Amino acid sequence: MSHDANANHDSHPGHDTHHVNYLAIFGVLCVCTVLSVIFDVIHLNKAVTIVLVMSVAITKALCVMMFFMHLKFEGNWKFVLLAPTTILAIGLPLALYPDIGASYYTQTAPQVTTWAGEISEHQEHHAEHAAHTESVEAQAEQAE
Repeated sequence: MSHDANANHDSHPGHDTHHVNYLAIFGVLCVCTVLSVIFDVIHLNKAVTIVLVMSVAITKALCVMMFFMHLKFEGNWKFVLLAPTTILAIGLPLALYPDIGASYYTQTAPQVTTWAGEISEHQEHHAEHAAHTESVEAQAEQAE
């Protein structure tokens, strides 16, 4: 019976089987990993290194998505599922930006404005105290 089922399965022209060489995909992922390490180890311009490493990372992500998640072999319905997700992923930060991103953080940190004045006052006081101590010690030495 199973032999007949296989024969019947092969007779469907609309049903194509997908044979993926997972070992080759693993090799591609390993080569991409080595490339990203090499790009990071050699000292190029920082912007060039970022572009190269990110392009290799995107290539690795696409390989995983296409072959291991079988998205390469799915129909166009995956775009129907992806559209609302993309709209939410773009729309949510844009909707929250006026409330959180634009007004939450000040331009200058309070440490810079408040603490800087306190530190300079402390340093001036310390310098005055050190100068006073030196003058008292000098007077004590002269008195002896």
